[in-house]
Amino acid sequence: GTFGLVFGGRYYSILKHRKSVGHKAQELPEPIWVELGWTIVPLLIVIGMALPATKVLVAQKDTTNSDLTIKATGMQWKWGYDYIKGEGEGIGFLSTLDTSHREMSNSGKPEAIDNYLLKVDNPLVVPVGKKVRIITTANDVIHAFMVPAFGIKQDAIPGFVRDTWFRAEKTGDFYGQCAELCGKEHAYMPIHVKVLSAEDYTKWVDGEKKKMAAAADDPSKVWNLADLVKRGESVYAANCAACHQASGKGAGPIKPLDGSALVLDADKGKQIAVLLNGQNNGAMPAWKQLSDTEIAAVITYTKNNWSNKTEQIVQPADVVAARK
Repeated sequence: GTFGLVFGGRYYSILKHRKSVGHKAQELPEPIWVELGWTIVPLLIVIGMALPATKVLVAQKDTTNSDLTIKATGMQWKWGYDYIKGEGEGIGFLSTLDTSHREMSNSGKPEAIDNYLLKVDNPLVVPVGKKVRIITTANDVIHAFMVPAFGIKQDAIPGFVRDTWFRAEKTGDFYGQCAELCGKEHAYMPIHVKVLSAEDYTKWVDGEKKKMAAAADDPSKVWNLADLVKRGESVYAANCAACHQASGKGAGPIKPLDGSALVLDADKGKQIAVLLNGQNNGAMPAWKQLSDTEIAAVITYTKNNWSNKTEQIVQPADVVAARK
């Protein structure tokens, strides 16, 4: 109907007022001020809109004068945070999905909770009202660091360093996720940012420094088998059990560790190489971000758990040597 009205009116006007039937077009005056007006006024409006917009865009990209600089490293499949500059400098930790949430997902009947698949063991902690610069990179494939509440999304690319920044305006918990498809566990690498008051942040920094001092492992320490297996059990639960299962049986394409020829092999260098470098095109990711003691402990645990009773031990010094 509308189509007919519009085009009917159009063709009626063309036929009725055509030159061949003697129709004379109306002569209209063309005052110069009208011409100038409808050119200059819109130009001024565009300039007026562009100035504040450009200012905001430049500020969005300006990561200078930040109070705190944190490197976020994407890895299959978790985030590593290193506090590079500002209060808390020297703190570093991994942030992994809470294992209970992974189990809920595996069950196929997750509870209806607000932070489903967003709960982590170690959130990224920042002070309120401070400019926080986030440097992103990755150690395996392309990831992306995204926290919608702060308006930030920045790719984390292996071999490259990108950066972005935010300033949290209120305390509380804010969540994001890896926003670049990075492999089969892509859905299980959330970002949890905990924003604290200045006083609480200082307390958190002090607590972390004390924890790090207490947990600092001497890679030259020689461990006994029982202690190393006990330490390895917690490393396995936090990092390996999601894929290889607590039973060590694996699932689908994930190889079992229980009874694995590689794990049982007397040449411990083979298993150390797999943990440091990964294998099968990243299906088994590299774990070089773990400490020498953690890698030695988790290998020793796999060599002496389930049906694997090799009595073999891998010392941190063996991992130090393999890294060179």
